[in-house]
Amino acid sequence: MDPRIPRLRRKLAAIPFQPLRSHSFGEEQHKFCLGPKLAEARVAAFEAEHDIVLPDAYRQFLTHVGGSGAAPFYGLMPLEQCSLLVMNLRGAPGKPRGFDGRDPRAHGRDLFLHVIEMGCTDVCVIAVTGPLTGRVLIGNSDGYWGPNVSSATDFLEWYERWLNHMSAGRDNRALELTSPRLRAHPDRHRLAPKI
Repeated sequence: MDPRIPRLRRKLAAIPFQPLRSHSFGEEQHKFCLGPKLAEARVAAFEAEHDIVLPDAYRQFLTHVGGSGAAPFYGLMPLEQCSLLVMNLRGAPGKPRGFDGRDPRAHGRDLFLHVIEMGCTDVCVIAVTGPLTGRVLIGNSDGYWGPNVSSATDFLEWYERWLNHMSAGRDNRALELTSPRLRAHPDRHRLAPKI
């Protein structure tokens, strides 16, 4: 088991009781609760069904922390609801790239697993093949805005960053966190920094 996992569990358990923490968009949905951990056999069956290998940090989260629930936005989707996507080919210069889920294997491109529900056509994915394997990306499936690759090296680091920023009461547009200071300000929509 990754040594970060017990620390993540402690941090997540403390979040709801911190009065000066940030508000996380979608927290009303998951209420900082996790679904049951997944058995190795269930994860292996999903990998076999989709002919992929899940990135190790994400796999460890599912099997040692929780299989759904508490995460940025509306939360971590149950594994059976996750779908494979490919990033659309580059279009005209300056046009953002979206994600497509129609027969992703037919294109021979890098695969991304949609793991966190963001709402509308926004997606939070983990790269499962290619040079970004294991990295978390946020984008829009219709290409309204381009993908943003997190600087976190893997899912556990990305998840811990969410917990740390929330605990510290920070704003973070990329993770949809709003600090108590910003929530109390009447012009809060003008103050939020774009990160």
